[in-house]
Amino acid sequence: MTAQLVLATRNVHKLDELAEILGAVGVDVELLPLPAEAPDVLEDGLTFADNALKKARSAAAHTGLLAVADDSGLCVDVLNGMPGIFSARWAGTGRDDAANLALVLDQVADVPDEHLGARFVCAAAVALPSGQERVVEGRVLGRLVRSPRGTGGFGYDPIFQPDGYDVTTAEMTPEAKHAISHRGEAFRALAPVLRELL
Repeated sequence: MTAQLVLATRNVHKLDELAEILGAVGVDVELLPLPAEAPDVLEDGLTFADNALKKARSAAAHTGLLAVADDSGLCVDVLNGMPGIFSARWAGTGRDDAANLALVLDQVADVPDEHLGARFVCAAAVALPSGQERVVEGRVLGRLVRSPRGTGGFGYDPIFQPDGYDVTTAEMTPEAKHAISHRGEAFRALAPVLRELL
């Protein structure tokens, strides 16, 4: 029987990404979304790892299943690493990806191109109802582009160009993006942990 794993998110894009990433590394699990009645988790941690662990613990406690959560975001060098843990709500609570993206571009409008270094960071946490837990991290270095390009991905993908590439992560195929992305790196690092715990 295939083991069940709940992903502590209501973001369907993340559910699809995790299924693709774990499938590519041969982790055979039935991936379940967070139940609608699961409590919301206040993401008040000071780091990506803090927030990922809070979400994984809550989902494991609510479902009684092994739970995985991630917290990730864009860290812009000239913004002192921001939006960072505030990436999803940078333009304010209830605002969408487009508003967050537009605000970041506005904040760096006067910054010379050579100072637009940035990185995507992802902390991925796994928690069991028994209290066992682990966290791993992935990151991809790159830079911001001046205007959105591409229709793939989500969040800040249209303005992030990874080092060594001339396209944004929104212009990549899902497979190409997962191969180099912060979330791909984190979840690949989590794969042996999942095999050990399942």
